[in-house]
Parts: sequence; structure tokens; C-alpha cells
Amino acid sequence: MRKDLPPRYYLTHFFEFLSFFEGANQELLSDSAQQFVSRFKALSDDKQCIVVRAANRKYAVIDRSQFNYAEINSPQAQIDELVDEGWFGDLSHASTSDIAGVLTKDAIVELLGEYGSTQGLNALTKPKLIALLDAEIKQKGWPTRFALDQYLVCLFDDALRYLLFLYFGNTKSRLNQFSMRDLGVMRTRADSVSDIARFDHNNDAQAAWYYAKHHTQLTYYDDDKMLSLSHDDFPATDGVSACFFKDQFLYALSLKLMDIDRVNGLRIMSLAESDKAKEKWLRESYKDGQVEEVKAALEQIIDNPQSDTLLAFAEDFYARKYHKKRTSTVTDMLRNASRTLAIDVSQNQQVERGVLAHYAREGITGWRTENRLWRSLFGLTFWKLLYEEDTLVTEFDRRPLSLKQNNFYAKFESGIEALLTQLDSKEKLRFHVHKMATMHYGKVNSLFMWSSHLLTPIEALIEHASLDAIYALLRMMCRDFESLRDGFPDIMVFDGTLRFEEIKAPGDQLRRNQLVSIQRLQQAGFDVAVTTVEWVRDPAQPYVVVDIETTGGNNSYNRITEIGMVKLIAGEEVARYQTLINPQRRIPSNITRLTGISDEMVADAPVFEQVADDIATFTEDAVFVAHNVNFDYGFIKQEFARLEQVYRRPKMCTVREIRRTYPGLPSYSLANLTRHFEITMERHHRALSDAKAAAELLKLAFEKDDEAVVSKINSA
Repeated sequence: MRKDLPPRYYLTHFFEFLSFFEGANQELLSDSAQQFVSRFKALSDDKQCIVVRAANRKYAVIDRSQFNYAEINSPQAQIDELVDEGWFGDLSHASTSDIAGVLTKDAIVELLGEYGSTQGLNALTKPKLIALLDAEIKQKGWPTRFALDQYLVCLFDDALRYLLFLYFGNTKSRLNQFSMRDLGVMRTRADSVSDIARFDHNNDAQAAWYYAKHHTQLTYYDDDKMLSLSHDDFPATDGVSACFFKDQFLYALSLKLMDIDRVNGLRIMSLAESDKAKEKWLRESYKDGQVEEVKAALEQIIDNPQSDTLLAFAEDFYARKYHKKRTSTVTDMLRNASRTLAIDVSQNQQVERGVLAHYAREGITGWRTENRLWRSLFGLTFWKLLYEEDTLVTEFDRRPLSLKQNNFYAKFESGIEALLTQLDSKEKLRFHVHKMATMHYGKVNSLFMWSSHLLTPIEALIEHASLDAIYALLRMMCRDFESLRDGFPDIMVFDGTLRFEEIKAPGDQLRRNQLVSIQRLQQAGFDVAVTTVEWVRDPAQPYVVVDIETTGGNNSYNRITEIGMVKLIAGEEVARYQTLINPQRRIPSNITRLTGISDEMVADAPVFEQVADDIATFTEDAVFVAHNVNFDYGFIKQEFARLEQVYRRPKMCTVREIRRTYPGLPSYSLANLTRHFEITMERHHRALSDAKAAAELLKLAFEKDDEAVVSKINSA
């Protein structure tokens, strides 16, 4: 149930927000922020309520007519006094982004119409319209017809946004997160440490704010503003957090400058330290003919890499451009993939599942892993260091500072090594992971989502892998989590020995983060392969053709009365299943006339819950086929959902398959198709009879496909 917020709630949570700046963060306040806090506390309760209500709005421009709250006495008179005291001003104080936020595109076009023709304006984007409006206002002032007195600008906005930046650590979060927390919409961590600063000192914090603020505003800057900004004396900083915002800003500014002044853009890009900025600068500088300068930079990166990701790029780029190597590491890895699998084309929407099903039919065990395996093992192994000894600055933080700043190993080296030394056997590691999962199950974290199956692949990894290899990879994650937080292979397979496989379907590409993770797994001692998939019609792929009868057409409230299933492998029926099902409600008379199934017939039949396991087992690792498949699949999926179970199978529709292989027929209903193809029907609108008929249609479609393949081969 949704909670109601108490009177003057926003004022209460604003004081909770301000209390954050009474401890370690007080030293980070700018002069304007300190002045704002002092002036605010000196206001009357009513005026505080107005300021707080305005502070909770997304933009600094507000409509004063919306501030007639019952909890505020004489709100309009209070606003007039706040205007006189310098808390609010007219729109001449508004930034272009705040104007853009509060006015619609149509309103901006209408305003521009006050200066002249609106022809062609509707085709422009909102940022371009705002830039035009800004230029007109600077030259001619605001249009006289615009109700300036209706809108006010929060003159305290810059100070407020600085405080929000210190609190949340970004420029996007707003005060409404407090109400979202208290309404139960947003989960937070109650075990945060409240007296911790995000930045090392005041200059560090203000430098970070400079870069973050300009980065947010770049969309609204015109060419002259960006050129001017590029020649600013950028504030110096060596703090990890501040450097993150600096690199974000410099990279974004350089990309915009590249179209205006390429040389200047590359100069700004060279100042950024992030991997993507360095990689982009190297590529673009090489294009511009700076061959020797790029070569020297690449050699420096290879000798002293700042990350695994950048090292992988540098080694590959250096080999291709300076040693006459014609292919990249990515291409080499794909060419040298250790295996190619022929997987049934029905699996093309979930290729990893299809590969695992293929292995299962061969008696090989496999697990979906991707990033979840290693991120969950990392989080559970080092939970105490990450979420108890490291710092979550506020309850709204999910990611520990050491992971944000990518210095987890440097910060906790002794604790990490002591823990790994203590966990000197697989049994101890398994016990430790289970203990952490039991103690902290369900707690908010930035590394993984909790589920009942979380530990299954972890236990398999511990059982079948070398402990040294596991710890080698975990140490790599500790040292450079930013490069190893994703990109891990899709599946883990045990076939006598353990291996990881990155699955690539036709057209898929191996991304650099995947290349880095694969290389690090190999360095740790794991067997890793890139497995390419070829789509075929696999004769070993099971197809289960399903038909159901129901009490009506909508699966939200109607239920299944009968299910019939036919399993095909290589075009031959290998099993069938049929049962009536008690829908636990009356069957309408028109449905009984259509199907012949009455209330009396299903009175002693099992309910769906009693046959759910049979249905799941019969269709496991098979393609779910039906005539108008979404109807049958939707009902069965909904029945499993009522049992709080997930039902997911690849689907195929015989209507679509017959339309594709036999186009131009007058009707594709099951009854008409059975007549057209002379398929025997025992009883139409009974589940097993209809399933058997649809199975025959599926065989016809497959036979047509096989004929087309033979014809193509013969004509080649």
C-alpha cells in the first residue's frame, strides 16, 4: 500500500539532507553554499517550506501559481517577500537548460514568433530552438507578451545543486529521492556511513563541480561558448573522484570541438586520462598523420598500462599499424575459435540457451554465467570489505567508493590477501560464500541481483576449477574492477574438465571488454573458447507441438481445460501427452458446444498445479510449437506465473511456417489446412487431435525447406 506523506514532510527531509553537511562534508562547502544554509535556517517556517518546495522541482524555473499549498500561510505574499529578499528573481536569471526544461517545444516556437517568423522552426531540435531563443533574449530582451511575473527563478539554484552534487555524487539526482524512499518506491541501504566525504578537500570538490556542471550544460552551449570554454584555465585536481568528472567533461567537450576546430578538439582530448579518450585520441591522431607521436604513446602504454582494456587496445593497434599485422586480436581469436556448433535455427532468439540444450543432449553439463558468476562471487567473497569496511557515503549509494574510484586493491590489499590466505581450501571458500549469502540475502548492492539459483554456478566453479585460478581472477578484479566488471563469457561447461565459452552467432562481434575478460581468464589458468554457431535444421532438436482448450480467449482470467502435446525429433513422433485439466471455474455453454468438454468431464481432472511439472519436463529443451502459438504459449506461461514459476521456451508458429512455405492458400485456419492437405482429424477442438494435426503441418513445412535446400544445391 502506498504511504501518505505527513504535513511539511518536504521541510523535514530537507533538514535531514542539510544534516549531511554538519560533519566531514562541511569543509567541502563553497562560500555560496555556506551562505545558503545559514540564510535558509534563518527563514520562517512558511518561507522555508516555499524554498524547499521550489528546491524539490527539477528545474530552477518555477510557476508561482503552483505554490498555493495548504501547509503554507499566505503563500503568494510569502513569495513576494522572498523575491524582495533575493531568493527568487525574474527569468533574466534563468539558464537555457532551465528554460528548456520548463517550456515545451511549442511554447519556445511561440516565443520565437514574437521576434519574427516561425517558418522552419518546428523542424529544429529543442536545444537548437533554445539556442535561438537565448540569442534573441540577449539581443532584444524577453517578449512583452510573455507573463514574466508568473515565472520565477531560484537564485539559490547553483548553491543548491552544489550541495546535491556533494550529497549524491552526480548532477542528476534530486531531492525527490527522499520521498521515493519514504513512499517505498526506492530501496536504499540503511547501513551507509553518513559522516564520510566524497572528495579529499574543498578544492577537489569545487573542481569536480566545475567539470560536472559544464558537462551537464554542454548540450546547450553554442560554438562560441565551447571554443571559449576550451581556453579556460581548467581547475587542477589529482583527486580520484574529481578526475573522473574532469575526464568525462574533457572527452565530451573534445568530441563537440572536433567538428568546429579539429586541432583544438584533439588538444582537449589529449588532456583526458580515461581509456576511451586515450583510444580516440590515438586513432584520430594517427588519421591526421602523427604516426611517430602515436607510436611513442602506444609504446608508453604497453610499458606502463593504466588498465587492461587500454593495454589490449594498445597492443592490438601497435601490432596492426607498426608491425604490418593485417588482422586484429579480435579477428584472430574468432578465426582460431576452438569449436563451431551447428544449432537448430529455432534457437536464434536465445542462442546461449540453444547451445546449453545441445550440450545437455550430449550429456554435457553447462551453466549460463556471463557477468553474474564472477560479479556475484566477487561480491560475496569480499562483502565485508566492500559493504562494511568500505564506505557508502549515503543510503542512496549502491556502489562502494573503492569500486567507483577503481582502487579497491590499493585500499584493502592487506585485508584481501589475509582473507584469501584464510580461505585456503575449496571447502572454506564454499562455506564463506554460503555464509555471506545467508547473512546478506536481499540487500541492495551494485554487483548482482539476488535469486534462489545464485549459488548454483558458483558451487560448480568451486568444485571443478582450480582454487589458484579462481583466486588469480579475483585478484585481477580487485586490482582493476573497471576493466573486469563485465565482458565475461556466456556459459561455463563441464565435460570432464571445466571451460568457459563465449558464444557468437552469425553477425555477432567480439567487443573489447569481452576480449579483455577472455584474456584475463586465460592468464588465470582457465580454458576459454570462442564458440561460433551455425544455424541449421538440427535433426536432434526436439519440437513439442501443443494445443490447449480453454474456458475463453483471455488468459488473464480464463483457464485451461485440456492440453495435448506431441514431441517430434527428426520429424518422427517420439512421445505424446494429453490430460483434461480442472479449470476451477464453470465452463461456458458455448465453449462446451465448441469443444465437447463439460463441467462434469473435468470435475475429477487434476488442476494445473498438479500437472505443471509434467508439462515443464515434457517441453524442456524443446521448441514450443502451436497453431497461432502466442495463444497457447500465453495461457501456459500465465498458468505457471500463477504458481510463481517462470516458463520460457523458444516458440514456433505453424501458421507462420505454412504461410512461408505454402504462400497463397485461401485460409490458414487449422480446420481448412487439414482439409487442404488431407490430414486426418479425430475431433476438431480437442487438444491432442489438434496437436497431432499441427504436428503434421510442421512436418510439411520442414519437408518444403529440405526440398528448397536440395534444389539450391543441384542448381549451384
